[in-house]
Amino acid sequence: MKGRRLYLDGVSVVFDGFRALNNLALLVEPGEMRAVIGPNGAGKTTMMDVITGKTRPTAGIVTFGDLDLTRMDEASIANLGIGRKFQKPTVFDALTVFENLELALKAPRGPIPCLRWILPDPGRARIEEVMTEIGLTERAYDRAGILSHGQKQWLEIGMLLMQDPDLMLVDVPVAGMTDAETEHTAKLLARIAGRHSVVVVEHDLEFVRALGCKVTVLHEGTVLSEGSIDHVQNDPRVVEVYLGR
Repeated sequence: MKGRRLYLDGVSVVFDGFRALNNLALLVEPGEMRAVIGPNGAGKTTMMDVITGKTRPTAGIVTFGDLDLTRMDEASIANLGIGRKFQKPTVFDALTVFENLELALKAPRGPIPCLRWILPDPGRARIEEVMTEIGLTERAYDRAGILSHGQKQWLEIGMLLMQDPDLMLVDVPVAGMTDAETEHTAKLLARIAGRHSVVVVEHDLEFVRALGCKVTVLHEGTVLSEGSIDHVQNDPRVVEVYLGR
């Protein structure tokens, strides 16, 4: 199984006296899929910001394999194989599905390679493979701007896959999707896990159930509960602060 272990321990982040993360601990094994849930302000986005180098922790350990992520900048962390998909899809609307994936292809980025760029056969094969994976083969030459919201989300997941990351951080992927699109997304992420580690931040608990993975519940910047979706849904602490029933 490819990839490195993601390890956070004792991670705290303080903004002007506000403790966004408070002694957070998290372990994601290579090839594991993990869902992270919690109320607004629980620290989910800050956790992803710390992993990707956007935010420096005030204290704590953040490692990826044997590498200390707290000593690296965002670009270096991305080059390690940590990819992030934000809630709002950021595809190039004027380009086709194929062209968006071609832009995301892992390849030399200097001025000379770009001027002389011709898509190699292995690159074309990889694009076709990813289009099949995300379910957009029939839309290959349609502009991204005319895709549905769900299809744009799948395209952006595909653009991450083109980088062949060890770890994918996926932020609220199914917000605004139809039921059919949500089901497709759950199956897509389940297929990806194993070949890549995947951390999914989500609010839709039925979607989280469909992922069939371990769930971590954050509250006030720390882990409140962890286990199967049934375990966390029946944890009285989670019911009190998040589920509200």
